[in-house]
Amino acid sequence: MSTQISAEQKQFWSPSVRALEPYVPGEQPKIQNLLKLNTNENPYPPSAAVVQAVQDVLAHSADALRLYPDPDASVLKQAIATQQQVDATQVFVGNGSDEVLAHIFRAFFVKEKAILYPDISYSFYPVYSQFFGLKTKVVALNDAFEIEPSDYQQENDGIIIANPNAPTGIALSLTAIEQILQMNPHSVVVIDEAYVDFGAESAVTLVNKYQNLVVCQTTSKSRSLAGLRVGFAIAQAHLISALEAVKNSFNSYPIDRFALAAAVASFEDQAYFEQQCEKVMQSRERLTTGLTALGFNVLPSKANFVFAQLPNHDAAQLAQELREQGIIVRYFNKERINQHLRITVGTDEQNQRLLDTLKAILV
Repeated sequence: MSTQISAEQKQFWSPSVRALEPYVPGEQPKIQNLLKLNTNENPYPPSAAVVQAVQDVLAHSADALRLYPDPDASVLKQAIATQQQVDATQVFVGNGSDEVLAHIFRAFFVKEKAILYPDISYSFYPVYSQFFGLKTKVVALNDAFEIEPSDYQQENDGIIIANPNAPTGIALSLTAIEQILQMNPHSVVVIDEAYVDFGAESAVTLVNKYQNLVVCQTTSKSRSLAGLRVGFAIAQAHLISALEAVKNSFNSYPIDRFALAAAVASFEDQAYFEQQCEKVMQSRERLTTGLTALGFNVLPSKANFVFAQLPNHDAAQLAQELREQGIIVRYFNKERINQHLRITVGTDEQNQRLLDTLKAILV
Protein backbone atom coordinates (compact mmCIF):
# COMPACT_ATOMS: atom_id res chain seq x y z
CA MET A 1 0.00 0.00 0.00
CA SER A 2 1.70 3.18 -1.19
CA THR A 3 1.34 6.60 0.38
CA GLN A 4 1.24 9.77 -1.68
CA ILE A 5 3.73 12.31 -0.32
CA SER A 6 3.57 15.92 -1.42
CA ALA A 7 6.57 18.02 -2.39
CA GLU A 8 5.93 20.16 0.69
CA GLN A 9 6.08 17.12 2.94
CA LYS A 10 9.28 15.94 1.28
CA GLN A 11 11.03 19.10 2.51
CA PHE A 12 11.78 17.14 5.68
CA TRP A 13 13.55 14.39 3.78
CA SER A 14 17.28 14.44 3.13
CA PRO A 15 17.90 15.61 -0.47
CA SER A 16 19.54 12.33 -1.42
CA VAL A 17 16.53 10.37 -0.19
CA ARG A 18 14.15 12.47 -2.27
CA ALA A 19 16.00 11.30 -5.37
CA LEU A 20 16.10 7.60 -4.48
CA GLU A 21 14.51 5.03 -6.78
CA PRO A 22 14.04 2.11 -4.35
CA TYR A 23 14.18 -1.57 -5.19
CA VAL A 24 10.76 -3.08 -5.89
CA PRO A 25 10.48 -6.53 -4.28
CA GLY A 26 8.49 -9.31 -5.84
CA GLU A 27 4.79 -9.14 -5.13
CA GLN A 28 3.47 -11.10 -2.15
CA PRO A 29 -0.29 -11.12 -2.88
CA LYS A 30 -2.93 -12.81 -0.73
CA ILE A 31 -5.08 -14.64 -3.27
CA GLN A 32 -6.82 -17.97 -2.69
CA ASN A 33 -5.44 -20.96 -4.62
CA LEU A 34 -2.55 -18.77 -5.79
CA LEU A 35 0.36 -20.35 -7.63
CA LYS A 36 3.23 -18.03 -6.77
CA LEU A 37 6.10 -18.34 -9.24
CA ASN A 38 7.44 -14.79 -9.08
CA THR A 39 10.01 -14.53 -6.26
CA ASN A 40 12.12 -17.69 -6.58
CA GLU A 41 11.19 -19.12 -3.22
CA ASN A 42 11.95 -22.81 -2.79
CA PRO A 43 8.83 -24.95 -3.31
CA TYR A 44 10.00 -27.39 -0.63
CA PRO A 45 10.11 -26.85 3.15
CA PRO A 46 13.36 -26.60 5.09
CA SER A 47 14.81 -29.62 6.83
CA ALA A 48 12.83 -31.03 9.75
CA ALA A 49 15.96 -30.37 11.80
CA VAL A 50 15.50 -26.65 11.07
CA VAL A 51 11.94 -26.63 12.37
CA GLN A 52 13.01 -28.53 15.49
CA ALA A 53 15.88 -26.13 16.11
CA VAL A 54 13.55 -23.14 16.05
CA GLN A 55 11.14 -24.84 18.45
CA ASP A 56 14.01 -25.73 20.77
CA VAL A 57 15.08 -22.10 21.11
CA LEU A 58 11.95 -21.26 23.10
CA ALA A 59 11.52 -24.65 24.73
CA HIS A 60 15.02 -24.78 26.21
CA SER A 61 15.79 -21.15 26.98
CA ALA A 62 13.73 -18.80 29.13
CA ASP A 63 16.03 -16.01 27.97
CA ALA A 64 15.54 -16.61 24.24
CA LEU A 65 13.58 -13.39 23.79
CA ARG A 66 14.87 -11.34 26.73
CA LEU A 67 18.57 -11.40 25.88
CA TYR A 68 20.37 -10.24 22.76
CA PRO A 69 21.67 -12.91 20.38
CA ASP A 70 25.37 -13.50 19.81
CA PRO A 71 26.53 -10.42 17.86
CA ASP A 72 29.31 -12.43 16.24
CA ALA A 73 27.06 -15.37 15.27
CA SER A 74 30.11 -17.55 15.94
CA VAL A 75 28.27 -20.90 15.90
CA LEU A 76 26.69 -20.07 12.55
CA LYS A 77 29.98 -18.87 11.08
CA GLN A 78 31.59 -22.15 12.08
CA ALA A 79 28.74 -24.18 10.58
CA ILE A 80 29.06 -22.27 7.30
CA ALA A 81 32.84 -22.58 7.36
CA THR A 82 32.63 -26.34 7.85
CA GLN A 83 30.14 -26.79 5.02
CA GLN A 84 32.03 -24.46 2.66
CA GLN A 85 35.46 -25.84 3.65
CA VAL A 86 36.93 -22.49 4.69
CA ASP A 87 38.07 -20.99 7.98
CA ALA A 88 35.53 -19.28 10.24
CA THR A 89 37.58 -16.07 9.98
CA GLN A 90 36.65 -16.03 6.29
CA VAL A 91 32.89 -15.91 6.94
CA PHE A 92 30.63 -12.88 7.40
CA VAL A 93 26.89 -13.14 8.12
CA GLY A 94 24.06 -10.64 7.81
CA ASN A 95 20.30 -10.20 7.78
CA GLY A 96 19.76 -11.69 4.35
CA SER A 97 22.14 -11.36 1.43
CA ASP A 98 20.66 -7.96 0.55
CA GLU A 99 22.05 -6.56 3.81
CA VAL A 100 25.35 -8.32 3.17
CA LEU A 101 25.47 -6.74 -0.28
CA ALA A 102 24.77 -3.30 1.22
CA HIS A 103 27.74 -3.73 3.55
CA ILE A 104 29.86 -4.92 0.62
CA PHE A 105 29.00 -1.80 -1.38
CA ARG A 106 29.85 0.43 1.59
CA ALA A 107 33.04 -1.41 2.52
CA PHE A 108 34.62 -1.74 -0.93
CA PHE A 109 32.97 0.41 -3.58
CA VAL A 110 32.77 3.94 -2.15
CA LYS A 111 35.80 5.21 -4.05
CA GLU A 112 36.68 7.52 -6.92
CA LYS A 113 36.22 5.36 -10.02
CA ALA A 114 33.10 3.68 -11.32
CA ILE A 115 32.01 0.19 -10.36
CA LEU A 116 31.05 -2.26 -13.09
CA TYR A 117 28.08 -4.60 -13.33
CA PRO A 118 26.02 -6.11 -16.18
CA ASP A 119 23.23 -4.14 -17.81
CA ILE A 120 20.87 -7.04 -17.14
CA SER A 121 21.36 -8.22 -13.58
CA TYR A 122 20.01 -8.01 -10.03
CA SER A 123 18.13 -4.73 -9.82
CA PHE A 124 19.39 -3.97 -6.31
CA TYR A 125 22.84 -3.09 -7.72
CA PRO A 126 21.78 0.26 -9.23
CA VAL A 127 19.72 0.97 -6.09
CA TYR A 128 22.72 0.54 -3.80
CA SER A 129 24.88 2.49 -6.23
CA GLN A 130 22.49 5.42 -6.02
CA PHE A 131 22.10 5.04 -2.25
CA PHE A 132 25.86 5.28 -1.67
CA GLY A 133 26.43 7.90 -4.36
CA LEU A 134 28.66 5.71 -6.51
CA LYS A 135 29.82 6.18 -10.06
CA THR A 136 28.70 3.23 -12.16
CA LYS A 137 29.21 1.80 -15.60
CA VAL A 138 26.92 -0.93 -16.86
CA VAL A 139 28.50 -3.53 -19.10
CA ALA A 140 26.21 -4.96 -21.76
CA LEU A 141 25.59 -8.68 -21.96
CA ASN A 142 26.13 -10.13 -25.42
CA ASP A 143 23.26 -10.99 -27.76
CA ALA A 144 22.90 -14.39 -26.08
CA PHE A 145 22.52 -12.65 -22.68
CA GLU A 146 25.94 -13.91 -21.59
CA ILE A 147 28.68 -12.07 -19.70
CA GLU A 148 31.85 -11.52 -21.74
CA PRO A 149 34.80 -11.56 -19.27
CA SER A 150 36.99 -9.45 -21.57
CA ASP A 151 34.48 -6.57 -21.27
CA TYR A 152 35.58 -6.15 -17.64
CA GLN A 153 39.15 -5.28 -18.57
CA GLN A 154 38.68 -1.56 -18.06
CA GLU A 155 39.25 1.02 -15.36
CA ASN A 156 37.09 0.51 -12.27
CA ASP A 157 36.95 0.59 -8.48
CA GLY A 158 34.98 -2.60 -8.13
CA ILE A 159 33.00 -5.25 -9.98
CA ILE A 160 29.86 -7.12 -8.97
CA ILE A 161 28.40 -10.00 -10.95
CA ALA A 162 25.51 -12.30 -10.08
CA ASN A 163 26.40 -15.88 -10.90
CA PRO A 164 24.16 -17.46 -12.03
CA ASN A 165 22.94 -14.17 -13.36
CA ALA A 166 19.51 -12.87 -12.47
CA PRO A 167 17.09 -12.75 -14.14
CA THR A 168 18.65 -14.73 -16.99
CA GLY A 169 19.79 -17.79 -14.99
CA ILE A 170 22.93 -18.15 -17.12
CA ALA A 171 26.09 -19.10 -15.22
CA LEU A 172 29.75 -18.19 -15.70
CA SER A 173 32.44 -20.83 -15.45
CA LEU A 174 35.17 -20.61 -12.82
CA THR A 175 37.64 -20.07 -15.67
CA ALA A 176 35.74 -16.95 -16.73
CA ILE A 177 35.57 -15.68 -13.15
CA GLU A 178 39.31 -16.18 -12.76
CA GLN A 179 39.87 -14.24 -15.95
CA ILE A 180 37.97 -11.28 -14.49
CA LEU A 181 39.87 -11.54 -11.19
CA GLN A 182 43.23 -11.64 -12.92
CA MET A 183 42.38 -8.61 -15.07
CA ASN A 184 41.44 -6.59 -11.97
CA PRO A 185 44.00 -7.32 -9.22
CA HIS A 186 43.50 -3.93 -7.53
CA SER A 187 39.69 -3.98 -7.42
CA VAL A 188 37.37 -6.03 -5.26
CA VAL A 189 35.41 -8.48 -7.41
CA VAL A 190 32.13 -9.64 -5.88
CA ILE A 191 30.43 -12.80 -7.11
CA ASP A 192 26.83 -12.84 -5.92
CA GLU A 193 25.82 -16.51 -5.75
CA ALA A 194 22.21 -16.41 -4.59
CA TYR A 195 21.35 -19.29 -6.95
CA VAL A 196 24.64 -21.15 -7.19
CA ASP A 197 23.40 -24.32 -5.47
CA PHE A 198 21.16 -25.20 -8.41
CA GLY A 199 23.92 -26.36 -10.71
CA ALA A 200 26.58 -23.66 -11.07
CA GLU A 201 30.19 -23.69 -9.90
CA SER A 202 30.86 -21.71 -6.72
CA ALA A 203 33.76 -19.26 -6.64
CA VAL A 204 34.32 -20.07 -2.95
CA THR A 205 37.00 -22.49 -4.15
CA LEU A 206 38.94 -19.46 -5.44
CA VAL A 207 38.86 -17.41 -2.22
CA ASN A 208 42.23 -18.54 -0.89
CA LYS A 209 43.84 -17.86 -4.26
CA TYR A 210 42.59 -14.28 -4.79
CA GLN A 211 42.84 -11.59 -2.13
CA ASN A 212 40.36 -9.36 -4.00
CA LEU A 213 37.46 -11.87 -4.20
CA VAL A 214 34.25 -11.72 -2.16
CA VAL A 215 31.58 -14.40 -2.63
CA CYS A 216 28.07 -13.66 -1.38
CA GLN A 217 25.41 -16.34 -0.78
CA THR A 218 22.01 -16.71 0.85
CA THR A 219 19.94 -19.30 2.69
CA SER A 220 16.73 -17.96 1.15
CA LYS A 221 16.69 -20.01 -2.05
CA SER A 222 18.36 -23.40 -1.80
CA ARG A 223 17.86 -23.76 1.97
CA SER A 224 14.22 -22.62 2.04
CA LEU A 225 14.86 -19.95 4.71
CA ALA A 226 13.61 -16.83 2.92
CA GLY A 227 11.38 -16.06 5.90
CA LEU A 228 14.30 -15.93 8.35
CA ARG A 229 16.71 -13.65 6.46
CA VAL A 230 20.22 -15.10 6.68
CA GLY A 231 22.90 -14.22 4.15
CA PHE A 232 26.67 -14.56 4.22
CA ALA A 233 29.89 -13.66 2.48
CA ILE A 234 33.14 -15.58 2.15
CA ALA A 235 36.47 -13.90 1.50
CA GLN A 236 39.97 -13.65 2.89
CA ALA A 237 40.12 -12.39 6.47
CA HIS A 238 41.26 -8.86 5.59
CA LEU A 239 38.11 -8.31 3.54
CA ILE A 240 35.88 -9.87 6.20
CA SER A 241 37.34 -7.40 8.73
CA ALA A 242 36.12 -4.51 6.60
CA LEU A 243 32.63 -5.99 6.48
CA GLU A 244 32.62 -6.47 10.26
CA ALA A 245 33.60 -2.82 10.71
CA VAL A 246 30.67 -1.70 8.56
CA LYS A 247 28.23 -4.10 10.27
CA ASN A 248 29.19 -2.95 13.74
CA SER A 249 28.72 0.65 12.66
CA PHE A 250 25.20 -0.14 11.47
CA ASN A 251 23.60 -3.05 13.38
CA SER A 252 25.60 -5.18 15.79
CA TYR A 253 22.86 -7.85 16.11
CA PRO A 254 21.63 -8.63 12.59
CA ILE A 255 20.75 -12.31 13.18
CA ASP A 256 18.16 -13.20 15.82
CA ARG A 257 18.26 -16.38 17.92
CA PHE A 258 15.67 -18.22 15.82
CA ALA A 259 17.45 -17.47 12.55
CA LEU A 260 20.78 -18.49 14.06
CA ALA A 261 19.44 -21.83 15.25
CA ALA A 262 17.62 -22.52 11.99
CA ALA A 263 20.58 -21.67 9.78
CA VAL A 264 22.99 -23.80 11.82
CA ALA A 265 20.62 -26.77 11.61
CA SER A 266 20.30 -26.29 7.85
CA PHE A 267 24.05 -26.31 7.29
CA GLU A 268 24.39 -29.40 9.44
CA ASP A 269 21.77 -31.32 7.42
CA GLN A 270 23.71 -31.42 4.18
CA ALA A 271 22.00 -34.55 2.85
CA TYR A 272 18.53 -32.97 2.94
CA PHE A 273 19.86 -29.79 1.33
CA GLU A 274 21.41 -31.72 -1.56
CA GLN A 275 18.25 -33.80 -2.09
CA GLN A 276 16.02 -30.73 -2.37
CA CYS A 277 18.41 -28.96 -4.75
CA GLU A 278 18.45 -32.03 -6.97
CA LYS A 279 14.64 -32.15 -7.01
CA VAL A 280 14.48 -28.50 -8.08
CA MET A 281 17.06 -29.04 -10.83
CA GLN A 282 15.18 -32.04 -12.21
CA SER A 283 11.92 -30.09 -12.16
CA ARG A 284 13.64 -27.19 -13.92
CA GLU A 285 14.63 -29.42 -16.81
CA ARG A 286 11.11 -30.82 -17.13
CA LEU A 287 9.65 -27.31 -17.00
CA THR A 288 12.08 -26.15 -19.68
CA THR A 289 11.07 -29.07 -21.90
CA GLY A 290 7.40 -28.27 -21.39
CA LEU A 291 7.80 -24.58 -22.15
CA THR A 292 9.88 -25.34 -25.24
CA ALA A 293 7.14 -27.66 -26.50
CA LEU A 294 4.72 -24.72 -26.22
CA GLY A 295 7.00 -22.60 -28.41
CA PHE A 296 8.93 -20.66 -25.76
CA ASN A 297 12.58 -19.79 -26.13
CA VAL A 298 14.12 -20.66 -22.74
CA LEU A 299 17.60 -19.53 -21.73
CA PRO A 300 19.89 -22.22 -20.25
CA SER A 301 19.38 -21.87 -16.50
CA LYS A 302 21.51 -22.88 -13.52
CA ALA A 303 19.09 -21.25 -11.08
CA ASN A 304 15.73 -22.18 -9.55
CA PHE A 305 13.94 -20.21 -12.25
CA VAL A 306 13.81 -20.02 -16.02
CA PHE A 307 13.82 -16.95 -18.24
CA ALA A 308 11.57 -17.47 -21.20
CA GLN A 309 10.20 -15.60 -24.22
CA LEU A 310 7.31 -16.59 -26.46
CA PRO A 311 7.66 -15.24 -30.02
CA ASN A 312 4.73 -13.19 -31.33
CA HIS A 313 3.20 -12.83 -27.86
CA ASP A 314 3.44 -9.80 -25.61
CA ALA A 315 5.06 -10.83 -22.30
CA ALA A 316 3.19 -8.28 -20.19
CA GLN A 317 -0.14 -9.46 -21.58
CA LEU A 318 0.78 -13.09 -21.05
CA ALA A 319 1.73 -12.37 -17.43
CA GLN A 320 -1.63 -10.67 -16.93
CA GLU A 321 -3.54 -13.59 -18.44
CA LEU A 322 -1.71 -15.99 -16.12
CA ARG A 323 -2.54 -13.77 -13.17
CA GLU A 324 -6.21 -13.93 -14.07
CA GLN A 325 -5.89 -17.70 -13.72
CA GLY A 326 -4.25 -17.41 -10.29
CA ILE A 327 -0.63 -17.83 -11.43
CA ILE A 328 1.92 -15.08 -10.83
CA VAL A 329 5.25 -14.89 -12.67
CA ARG A 330 7.76 -12.02 -12.78
CA TYR A 331 7.64 -9.51 -15.60
CA PHE A 332 10.32 -6.82 -15.96
CA ASN A 333 9.36 -3.76 -17.96
CA LYS A 334 12.98 -3.02 -18.84
CA GLU A 335 14.93 -2.54 -22.04
CA ARG A 336 16.12 -5.75 -23.74
CA ILE A 337 14.08 -8.06 -21.47
CA ASN A 338 10.55 -6.67 -21.66
CA GLN A 339 9.40 -9.63 -23.76
CA HIS A 340 10.64 -12.24 -21.29
CA LEU A 341 9.08 -13.80 -18.21
CA ARG A 342 11.01 -15.07 -15.22
CA ILE A 343 9.30 -18.17 -13.89
CA THR A 344 10.21 -19.76 -10.56
CA VAL A 345 10.58 -23.53 -10.63
CA GLY A 346 7.83 -25.06 -8.52
CA THR A 347 7.03 -28.65 -7.71
CA ASP A 348 6.26 -30.88 -10.68
CA GLU A 349 2.55 -30.51 -9.90
CA GLN A 350 2.81 -26.71 -9.79
CA ASN A 351 4.82 -26.61 -12.99
CA GLN A 352 2.23 -28.78 -14.72
CA ARG A 353 -0.54 -26.41 -13.64
CA LEU A 354 1.43 -23.58 -15.22
CA LEU A 355 1.97 -25.52 -18.45
CA ASP A 356 -1.67 -26.57 -18.66
CA THR A 357 -2.80 -22.99 -18.08
CA LEU A 358 -0.44 -21.65 -20.73
CA LYS A 359 -1.65 -24.28 -23.19
CA ALA A 360 -5.25 -23.17 -22.58
CA ILE A 361 -4.35 -19.50 -22.96
CA LEU A 362 -2.47 -20.09 -26.20
CA VAL A 363 -5.20 -22.11 -27.93
